[in-house]
Amino acid sequence: MTGGPVPPDRPERAFPTPNGLAGVGVIVLDDRQEHVLLGLGHNGSWELPGGKVDPGETFEQAAARELAEETGIRASVDSIHIGALLLDGEQGITRVTGAALASSATGEPVVREPDKILRWQWFPHHALPTPLFAPSAAVLNSWRPALKLSAGSFHCYRTTG
Repeated sequence: MTGGPVPPDRPERAFPTPNGLAGVGVIVLDDRQEHVLLGLGHNGSWELPGGKVDPGETFEQAAARELAEETGIRASVDSIHIGALLLDGEQGITRVTGAALASSATGEPVVREPDKILRWQWFPHHALPTPLFAPSAAVLNSWRPALKLSAGSFHCYRTTG
């Protein structure tokens, strides 16, 4: 797809270098739907399970894969709903994050990537720990806007259905 002539002062626009990242953050609730699962990173911030979307994956497929890889918890792709797409430009890269909610998941969280996460812990959604990883805070805000968590400069595009 071409968008017309390339400005002579910006030849890199003819064949731009990829400069974006697609990821997903997964909200997992306990059986009573009262607690959210968060992992403590080595940098001291709390984050949702999630990560990069691999080439050819949907947000839902990536959410199910990342959830299993990071926590051992299983959720079917059909049980994952993308409630919003979040757009930001943190650290000079365009990042699109799918805000996923796993409506049914099985298993107990286990640290499966100790190089990234120290421990997984359940928190009441009205009493979340700080600091939160900015994309995780944005995902949680898209799910429950009343939380009003500090999340940086994210643009939230709610999905339909």
